[in-house]
Amino acid sequence: MQISDEQKREFLESGVLKLPGAVSADLVDRAKRAINAYIGEHGIDPNELTKYRAQSYCPGLGSETVISDLYNASTLSSTAESLIGAGKVKPVKAGQIALRFPGGDVTARPARPHLDGMYSPSNGVKEGTIANFTALVGVLLSDVPQPDAGNFSYWPGSHIKYEAYFRENGPDALLKGLPPVDIGEPVQLTGMAGDAVIVHYQIGHGITGNISPNIRYAIFFRLYHVDHDAYHWECMTDIWREWEGMRAVE
Repeated sequence: MQISDEQKREFLESGVLKLPGAVSADLVDRAKRAINAYIGEHGIDPNELTKYRAQSYCPGLGSETVISDLYNASTLSSTAESLIGAGKVKPVKAGQIALRFPGGDVTARPARPHLDGMYSPSNGVKEGTIANFTALVGVLLSDVPQPDAGNFSYWPGSHIKYEAYFRENGPDALLKGLPPVDIGEPVQLTGMAGDAVIVHYQIGHGITGNISPNIRYAIFFRLYHVDHDAYHWECMTDIWREWEGMRAVE
């Protein structure tokens, strides 16, 4: 799927591009069935919930083709290459299975911003490192038509503010914590099963609490430019360094 210049300009400014209906119902149903079958057979270990929330539910399933096909067998792979560059995205072999269950609260917990790749005791990132990447791609496997339902939330334009901060303080300043800059108010992503979103790595994002009666099912893929290892720090102070398809509208 090719992205219009208008969409690219929107993405340039907000750092987030919504893609309604990007993944077919068949691919969505296969993935959701696999997740439910896994839980029905293996259950969910309550002692591992912190790790599952930070990394992925259903250990091992995320690397199966029924999950990776959401990206590889849909329009998402060509869409990502139209932004990052043809042949410039490393192969996608696995996805994060991200479930958000209803809680007992009557008021949803607001999302708190973070950047992926920062160390925590439960997320698998090595302490003293920043495991950044190029883009986050999210796919809804369930309808999320209203806010406060475990919504992926993001701070539009925060990538630009963080870029300015890292230019002044150095990208390794992220090792000390999230930059202390005002990034405004978040937007809660709503949508239907099969909708997708492409998010610049440097967008502050988080998850809102779920006071709906439903489990929110989503899969997240982390995309890496083929030369990301070489651009590791550079792309935090030059946020479109890895986005060949965006250069015409910068």
